[in-house]
Amino acid sequence: MNGTLESIKPLVEGIKQGLAGIENVEVSVCPPAIYIANVSELVKGTSILLGGQNVSSEEAGAFTGEISCKMLNDFACDFVILGHSERRSLYGETSELVTDKFIQSQKQGLAPILCVGEQLEDRENDRTEAVIEEQLRTVLEKVGAIGFENAVIAYEPVWAIGTGLTASPEQAQEVHRFIRDIVAEYEQERVVAEQVRILYGGSVKPDNAKEIFAMNDIDGGLIGGAALKSEDFLEICRAAN
Repeated sequence: MNGTLESIKPLVEGIKQGLAGIENVEVSVCPPAIYIANVSELVKGTSILLGGQNVSSEEAGAFTGEISCKMLNDFACDFVILGHSERRSLYGETSELVTDKFIQSQKQGLAPILCVGEQLEDRENDRTEAVIEEQLRTVLEKVGAIGFENAVIAYEPVWAIGTGLTASPEQAQEVHRFIRDIVAEYEQERVVAEQVRILYGGSVKPDNAKEIFAMNDIDGGLIGGAALKSEDFLEICRAAN
Protein backbone atom coordinates (compact mmCIF):
# COMPACT_ATOMS: atom_id res chain seq x y z
CA MET A 1 0.00 0.00 0.00
CA ASN A 2 2.63 2.45 -1.19
CA GLY A 3 2.63 5.18 -3.82
CA THR A 4 0.41 7.96 -5.10
CA LEU A 5 -0.70 9.08 -8.53
CA GLU A 6 2.06 11.68 -8.31
CA SER A 7 4.82 9.21 -7.44
CA ILE A 8 3.89 6.37 -9.78
CA LYS A 9 4.68 8.10 -13.08
CA PRO A 10 8.33 9.00 -12.32
CA LEU A 11 8.86 5.54 -10.77
CA VAL A 12 7.61 3.68 -13.85
CA GLU A 13 9.28 6.10 -16.27
CA GLY A 14 12.55 5.63 -14.40
CA ILE A 15 12.29 1.85 -14.74
CA LYS A 16 11.44 2.15 -18.44
CA GLN A 17 14.46 4.36 -19.14
CA GLY A 18 16.85 2.05 -17.31
CA LEU A 19 15.83 -1.20 -19.00
CA ALA A 20 18.31 -0.90 -21.87
CA GLY A 21 20.65 -3.87 -21.76
CA ILE A 22 18.41 -5.86 -19.41
CA GLU A 23 17.32 -8.50 -21.90
CA ASN A 24 17.73 -11.85 -20.14
CA VAL A 25 15.16 -11.35 -17.40
CA GLU A 26 11.41 -10.89 -17.27
CA VAL A 27 10.47 -7.67 -15.47
CA SER A 28 7.00 -7.25 -14.02
CA VAL A 29 5.41 -4.56 -11.83
CA CYS A 30 2.42 -5.15 -9.55
CA PRO A 31 0.92 -1.82 -8.44
CA PRO A 32 -2.03 -1.36 -6.06
CA ALA A 33 -5.26 -2.17 -7.89
CA ILE A 34 -6.44 1.44 -8.03
CA TYR A 35 -3.35 2.37 -10.12
CA ILE A 36 -3.31 -0.60 -12.51
CA ALA A 37 -5.06 1.39 -15.25
CA ASN A 38 -2.46 4.18 -15.01
CA VAL A 39 0.50 1.80 -15.00
CA SER A 40 -1.01 -0.21 -17.86
CA GLU A 41 -0.83 2.93 -20.02
CA LEU A 42 2.69 3.75 -18.86
CA VAL A 43 4.14 0.30 -19.72
CA LYS A 44 2.33 -0.04 -23.05
CA GLY A 45 4.82 -0.80 -25.85
CA THR A 46 7.56 -1.86 -23.42
CA SER A 47 8.75 -5.29 -22.28
CA ILE A 48 7.48 -4.62 -18.74
CA LEU A 49 4.74 -7.02 -17.70
CA LEU A 50 1.89 -6.10 -15.36
CA GLY A 51 0.29 -7.81 -12.41
CA GLY A 52 -2.10 -7.39 -9.50
CA GLN A 53 -1.27 -7.73 -5.81
CA ASN A 54 -4.34 -9.83 -5.02
CA VAL A 55 -7.58 -11.05 -6.59
CA SER A 56 -10.90 -12.61 -5.58
CA SER A 57 -11.53 -16.35 -5.72
CA GLU A 58 -14.95 -15.57 -7.20
CA GLU A 59 -15.61 -14.84 -10.86
CA ALA A 60 -18.13 -12.02 -10.22
CA GLY A 61 -21.03 -11.08 -7.96
CA ALA A 62 -21.98 -9.34 -4.73
CA PHE A 63 -18.51 -9.12 -3.19
CA THR A 64 -18.13 -5.42 -2.45
CA GLY A 65 -14.55 -4.20 -2.48
CA GLU A 66 -13.13 -7.26 -4.25
CA ILE A 67 -11.27 -7.30 -7.58
CA SER A 68 -11.98 -10.05 -10.13
CA CYS A 69 -9.62 -11.71 -12.60
CA LYS A 70 -11.67 -10.31 -15.47
CA MET A 71 -11.08 -6.79 -14.13
CA LEU A 72 -7.31 -7.44 -14.16
CA ASN A 73 -7.65 -8.83 -17.68
CA ASP A 74 -9.29 -5.59 -18.81
CA PHE A 75 -5.91 -3.91 -18.26
CA ALA A 76 -3.83 -6.68 -19.85
CA CYS A 77 -2.39 -8.03 -16.61
CA ASP A 78 -0.12 -11.04 -16.95
CA PHE A 79 0.33 -12.01 -13.29
CA VAL A 80 -1.36 -11.86 -9.92
CA ILE A 81 0.33 -12.28 -6.53
CA LEU A 82 -1.53 -14.77 -4.33
CA GLY A 83 -1.12 -15.74 -0.67
CA HIS A 84 1.38 -12.99 0.10
CA SER A 85 2.56 -13.27 3.71
CA GLU A 86 0.71 -10.07 4.62
CA ARG A 87 -2.54 -11.39 3.14
CA ARG A 88 -2.13 -14.60 5.15
CA SER A 89 -1.04 -13.03 8.47
CA LEU A 90 -3.00 -9.75 8.51
CA TYR A 91 -6.17 -10.80 6.69
CA GLY A 92 -6.41 -14.46 7.63
CA GLU A 93 -6.21 -15.89 4.11
CA THR A 94 -6.02 -19.68 4.41
CA SER A 95 -4.20 -22.05 2.08
CA GLU A 96 -7.61 -23.28 0.91
CA LEU A 97 -8.70 -19.77 -0.07
CA VAL A 98 -5.37 -19.14 -1.79
CA THR A 99 -5.87 -22.39 -3.72
CA ASP A 100 -9.30 -21.23 -4.89
CA LYS A 101 -7.74 -17.96 -6.06
CA PHE A 102 -4.98 -19.90 -7.83
CA ILE A 103 -7.52 -22.01 -9.74
CA GLN A 104 -9.68 -18.99 -10.61
CA SER A 105 -6.66 -17.01 -11.85
CA GLN A 106 -5.50 -19.74 -14.19
CA LYS A 107 -9.05 -20.29 -15.41
CA GLN A 108 -9.12 -16.62 -16.42
CA GLY A 109 -5.68 -16.69 -18.09
CA LEU A 110 -3.62 -15.03 -15.35
CA ALA A 111 -0.35 -16.58 -14.15
CA PRO A 112 -0.43 -16.85 -10.34
CA ILE A 113 2.63 -15.92 -8.28
CA LEU A 114 2.04 -18.21 -5.30
CA CYS A 115 3.72 -16.96 -2.11
CA VAL A 116 4.81 -19.38 0.61
CA GLY A 117 6.94 -18.80 3.68
CA GLU A 118 7.38 -19.06 7.42
CA GLN A 119 7.20 -16.61 10.33
CA LEU A 120 10.08 -16.09 12.81
CA GLU A 121 8.36 -18.34 15.36
CA ASP A 122 8.19 -21.13 12.79
CA ARG A 123 11.89 -20.72 11.92
CA GLU A 124 12.90 -20.76 15.60
CA ASN A 125 10.82 -23.89 16.25
CA ASP A 126 12.25 -25.69 13.22
CA ARG A 127 8.87 -25.63 11.43
CA THR A 128 10.01 -23.94 8.20
CA GLU A 129 9.53 -27.02 6.03
CA ALA A 130 6.23 -28.02 7.67
CA VAL A 131 4.68 -24.58 7.10
CA ILE A 132 5.82 -24.33 3.48
CA GLU A 133 4.80 -27.90 2.78
CA GLU A 134 1.25 -27.24 3.99
CA GLN A 135 0.94 -24.05 1.93
CA LEU A 136 2.29 -25.73 -1.20
CA ARG A 137 0.66 -29.14 -0.95
CA THR A 138 -2.81 -27.60 -0.45
CA VAL A 139 -2.48 -26.17 -3.98
CA LEU A 140 -0.70 -29.19 -5.47
CA GLU A 141 -3.37 -31.59 -4.20
CA LYS A 142 -5.93 -29.69 -6.31
CA VAL A 143 -3.93 -28.81 -9.46
CA GLY A 144 -0.98 -31.23 -9.48
CA ALA A 145 2.47 -30.36 -10.81
CA ILE A 146 0.89 -29.63 -14.20
CA GLY A 147 -0.88 -26.66 -12.58
CA PHE A 148 2.50 -25.01 -12.13
CA GLU A 149 3.37 -25.00 -15.83
CA ASN A 150 1.96 -21.50 -16.00
CA ALA A 151 2.63 -20.30 -12.47
CA VAL A 152 5.44 -18.86 -10.37
CA ILE A 153 6.32 -19.62 -6.75
CA ALA A 154 7.75 -16.99 -4.41
CA TYR A 155 9.45 -17.92 -1.14
CA GLU A 156 9.06 -15.29 1.57
CA PRO A 157 10.98 -15.88 4.81
CA VAL A 158 8.68 -13.51 6.69
CA TRP A 159 11.16 -13.25 9.57
CA ALA A 160 13.75 -11.69 7.22
CA ILE A 161 11.52 -8.93 5.81
CA GLY A 162 12.02 -5.51 7.37
CA THR A 163 13.26 -6.99 10.67
CA GLY A 164 17.01 -6.49 10.35
CA LEU A 165 17.41 -10.28 10.30
CA THR A 166 18.63 -11.82 7.07
CA ALA A 167 18.53 -15.23 5.48
CA SER A 168 21.84 -16.24 3.96
CA PRO A 169 21.85 -17.13 0.25
CA GLU A 170 22.57 -20.71 1.34
CA GLN A 171 19.52 -20.77 3.66
CA ALA A 172 17.36 -19.43 0.85
CA GLN A 173 18.76 -21.97 -1.63
CA GLU A 174 18.00 -24.81 0.78
CA VAL A 175 14.31 -23.83 0.95
CA HIS A 176 14.06 -23.26 -2.81
CA ARG A 177 15.41 -26.78 -3.43
CA PHE A 178 12.91 -28.13 -0.87
CA ILE A 179 10.06 -26.41 -2.75
CA ARG A 180 11.23 -27.86 -6.07
CA ASP A 181 11.40 -31.34 -4.53
CA ILE A 182 7.80 -31.06 -3.26
CA VAL A 183 6.53 -30.11 -6.74
CA ALA A 184 8.48 -33.04 -8.22
CA GLU A 185 6.51 -35.49 -6.06
CA TYR A 186 3.41 -34.70 -8.14
CA GLU A 187 4.83 -35.76 -11.52
CA GLN A 188 6.46 -38.87 -12.94
CA GLU A 189 9.40 -37.02 -14.41
CA ARG A 190 10.92 -33.90 -12.91
CA VAL A 191 9.95 -31.63 -15.80
CA VAL A 192 7.67 -29.00 -14.24
CA ALA A 193 9.63 -28.98 -10.96
CA GLU A 194 12.82 -28.03 -12.78
CA GLN A 195 11.28 -25.39 -15.04
CA VAL A 196 8.96 -23.63 -12.57
CA ARG A 197 10.39 -20.29 -11.53
CA ILE A 198 10.90 -19.87 -7.78
CA LEU A 199 11.48 -16.27 -6.74
CA TYR A 200 13.09 -15.14 -3.49
CA GLY A 201 11.11 -12.56 -1.51
CA GLY A 202 13.29 -11.96 1.54
CA SER A 203 14.43 -8.33 1.34
CA VAL A 204 16.38 -8.47 -1.92
CA LYS A 205 18.45 -5.29 -2.29
CA PRO A 206 21.04 -4.01 -4.79
CA ASP A 207 23.89 -5.02 -2.48
CA ASN A 208 22.81 -8.65 -1.99
CA ALA A 209 20.98 -9.45 -5.23
CA LYS A 210 23.91 -10.87 -7.19
CA GLU A 211 24.87 -13.27 -4.39
CA ILE A 212 21.25 -14.44 -3.97
CA PHE A 213 20.61 -14.92 -7.68
CA ALA A 214 23.83 -16.96 -8.02
CA MET A 215 22.14 -19.83 -6.14
CA ASN A 216 21.07 -22.75 -8.35
CA ASP A 217 17.38 -22.82 -7.46
CA ILE A 218 16.73 -19.08 -7.08
CA ASP A 219 15.26 -17.84 -10.36
CA GLY A 220 14.55 -14.20 -9.50
CA GLY A 221 13.12 -11.95 -6.84
CA LEU A 222 9.77 -10.75 -5.51
CA ILE A 223 10.88 -7.23 -4.67
CA GLY A 224 9.20 -5.10 -1.99
CA GLY A 225 10.69 -1.90 -0.59
CA ALA A 226 13.56 -1.75 -3.08
CA ALA A 227 11.02 -1.52 -5.92
CA LEU A 228 9.90 1.91 -4.70
CA LYS A 229 13.11 3.46 -6.05
CA SER A 230 13.62 2.92 -9.77
CA GLU A 231 17.43 2.81 -9.58
CA ASP A 232 17.43 0.24 -6.77
CA PHE A 233 14.93 -1.90 -8.67
CA LEU A 234 16.97 -1.62 -11.88
CA GLU A 235 20.17 -2.56 -10.04
CA ILE A 236 18.44 -5.76 -8.88
CA CYS A 237 17.24 -6.43 -12.45
CA ARG A 238 20.81 -5.99 -13.69
CA ALA A 239 22.05 -8.47 -11.10
CA ALA A 240 19.50 -11.01 -12.35
CA ASN A 241 20.43 -10.25 -15.97
